[in-house]
Amino acid sequence: MPKRILQGVVVSDQNDKTVVVRVERRFAHPLMQKTVRRSKKYKAHDENNQYKVGDTVSIEECAPISKDKRWTVVAAQ
Repeated sequence: MPKRILQGVVVSDQNDKTVVVRVERRFAHPLMQKTVRRSKKYKAHDENNQYKVGDTVSIEECAPISKDKRWTVVAAQ
């Protein structure tokens, strides 16, 4: 099964080797048909602490690294 890849913006780089990435999804409301934006935060592994707040990054699914870290940063845009 292929690994999911999501794009988002780094909102926190306080933790060692971890960044928090906000991923936004857009969809049409089922009844109103208006475009709705929803976002979710993911903790992602950043081995070299190279990504900073405001960077746009791609994250990829991986095996669990810690209690709530299941993503790794692949690349920045």
